[in-house]
Amino acid sequence: MSLRDKNIVLGVSGGIAAYKIPMLVRMLKKAGANVQVIMTPAAHDFVTPVTLSTLSGRPVITDFIKNKEGEWHHHVNLALWADLMVFAPVTANTLSKMATGQAGNFLLAVYMSAKCPVMIAPAMDLDMYAHPATQNNLKTLASYGYEIIPATEGELASGLTGYGRMEEPENIFNRILAHFKKKVVWQAGKFW
Repeated sequence: MSLRDKNIVLGVSGGIAAYKIPMLVRMLKKAGANVQVIMTPAAHDFVTPVTLSTLSGRPVITDFIKNKEGEWHHHVNLALWADLMVFAPVTANTLSKMATGQAGNFLLAVYMSAKCPVMIAPAMDLDMYAHPATQNNLKTLASYGYEIIPATEGELASGLTGYGRMEEPENIFNRILAHFKKKVVWQAGKFW
């Protein structure tokens, strides 16, 4: 299935798993999607905006203000443009802010304005992932109808092994494909 003309906002927060995101952007573009990457300021420490803008074909957005002349990125227009918002990786910090409705950066402002479906792929160390607050935040976000792509088990950046790894880009891509296939099936009124 193609993602031709699908508008996807890809939100990247500041976790080590951000190094996997260029592969996801590349797969989405190859499938025909229009990809707009939004990064939190902390994400810049893990993957460069130049890499993601080159692969997406669009400037990466981090701040509300575009330039010194005072032009700004309109978060509401971008939220309305999106057919899907994908958050990968989502740190414990960003997850908490999403669950409690905080909009202290451009990514969260777009999220709070979005009318489209949302997918969330968390990534953090195993104790943070297992913490009751994190699990409650995931349950809260799932109760909003968002699709949670659970963290997987494996070796973590800390050197520990356990749950907390962001799902691999290929699997996130397949979840995105499945999302749009379901939507197409529903719109067509028949099963494929």
